[in-house]
Amino acid sequence: MVALAQALDTVADPEIPCISVLELGIVRSFHADRIVITPTYTGCPATLVIEQSIREALDEHGFANIKIETTLSPPWSTDWISDEGREKLRAYGIAPPPKGAGAASLNNDAPAQCPRCGSLNTEELSRFGSTPCKALWRCGACAEPFDRFKCH
Repeated sequence: MVALAQALDTVADPEIPCISVLELGIVRSFHADRIVITPTYTGCPATLVIEQSIREALDEHGFANIKIETTLSPPWSTDWISDEGREKLRAYGIAPPPKGAGAASLNNDAPAQCPRCGSLNTEELSRFGSTPCKALWRCGACAEPFDRFKCH
């Protein structure tokens, strides 16, 4: 299973290339015969690309017999982003919601921490960011705009 996890960790999210689908929590589970994935957003336009990229990585690493299943239930939650993934998002300029702020609380209105300067003096400009799963925010301290993953 370690080799399988290593293969999956090579698959970058097509919209956020700094993070793997494993770190982002898109890969919900993996077994000897199948991998279960959940897109970050229902109707995510990158879902097919993600599935194709996972298939290519599996084939390249000798796992051609493993099936890929996509499920929407339960829906993906920002709580599934790994700690390493959260740090990679921050370094890339995207504010991840705090751990535990996902589906249980849906706290999209809480201040986002600016990924550039760390300030909490931030405001949401639009519920719609660069992708459907993110919102556009701006920092009042450094005046930089940034995306924040919507809590869900």
